[in-house]
Amino acid sequence: MHQYNISKSKYFYAIGLSYKKADADVRGHFSLDDTAKLALLNQAKENAIESLVVTSTCNRTEIYGFAEHPFQLIQLLCDNTRGTVEEFQKVAYVYKNNDAIAHMFRVGSGLDSQILGDFEIISQLKKSARNSKKLGLLNHFTERLVNAVIQASKRIKNETEISSGATSVSFASVQYIFNTVENVSNKNILLFGTGKIGRNTCENLVKHTKNEHITLINRTKDKAEQIAGKFNLLVKDYANLQEEIQTSDILIVATGAQRPTIDKHIIQTQKPLLILDLSIPKNVDANVEELDNVTLVHLDHLSQITDKTLEARKAHIPLAETIIKEVKAEFNNWLETRKFAPTIKALKDKLQDFAAAELDTQRKKNSDFNEAQAELISNNIIQKITNHFAHHLKDDGIPTDESLELIKKVFQLETTIHV
Repeated sequence: MHQYNISKSKYFYAIGLSYKKADADVRGHFSLDDTAKLALLNQAKENAIESLVVTSTCNRTEIYGFAEHPFQLIQLLCDNTRGTVEEFQKVAYVYKNNDAIAHMFRVGSGLDSQILGDFEIISQLKKSARNSKKLGLLNHFTERLVNAVIQASKRIKNETEISSGATSVSFASVQYIFNTVENVSNKNILLFGTGKIGRNTCENLVKHTKNEHITLINRTKDKAEQIAGKFNLLVKDYANLQEEIQTSDILIVATGAQRPTIDKHIIQTQKPLLILDLSIPKNVDANVEELDNVTLVHLDHLSQITDKTLEARKAHIPLAETIIKEVKAEFNNWLETRKFAPTIKALKDKLQDFAAAELDTQRKKNSDFNEAQAELISNNIIQKITNHFAHHLKDDGIPTDESLELIKKVFQLETTIHV
């Protein structure tokens, strides 16, 4: 894609922040739950934003969309989170057109993940695109781009071993527990909340420890019972949280709350307690560390745990980048075609007007005028002319912008760019 506006007056931007420059506290300020995402999308619609995709995970929050200036998207994010513009500017990134497209490919393909090869983001990208489409906030360009990123992600997963081996935050959590807690099989483990990483950690613990002392508590008990049934866990009421913490050796917190749900005041036990906070924003108040018997470990620390599996994945980066290059080239070819499609359509309409006028003249002149044959011949000629122009514009050696302007001038065309 050349450096031109994809839309006549707007540019395509990717704005956001990630684990690279923003710590867990700052990421928490800009975290968007489902309600906040919906509010942001509705506000975007009210502000006449034409296309928008919003993602928010434990590692990043991003908005992809069209705007005259990126501040429009930044403001949307700040209006719907606890973050401020000043705070955003300190840790954020803003990509435009080509760079924004390249960024989405890297993120969706697991190359920009906190743990290399983690494809968790792609499912959220799909879901976010569906939500935007329901609200009429997904134009042809963005939908095609998301589909291209999904295609690249799928190919990388199938054609490389970049996601091979058990390396993820949930795996790192279990690894940490095994390395720091003796006799894990006999310990009382409490999972508070049903966040995905927490659920995966719990599943890994069940698989690898054969522990029969795992309890699940969630604010919504029905949801807890669904998950408990899958993993054969014990479910307790939210009202029993403090009581269950007292008997626990390990507490895994994975709630989706916007503020801490666990603090030192509800921890009454004196025995050693390991707390893993797998939430963004943080759901465990730092004041628990004032308790001598408590060890608090957060998601960011677990994400730094690497092993040979993770190192081995790095060898597959070049092939993954080659796949991205191929899929991106296909997308850019489509984009170039989209660029001149309105002109070709306008040209075809103009030629059809010429043909209709000429057919009308000949119809009046000739009593034995063969309408069907004349229309067939004129349609074939129009198709051949427009195909000829289309092939000309697709030629890499020809400056497309100059050719488009010349065609518009010669045929006096007015075109509208649709993205």
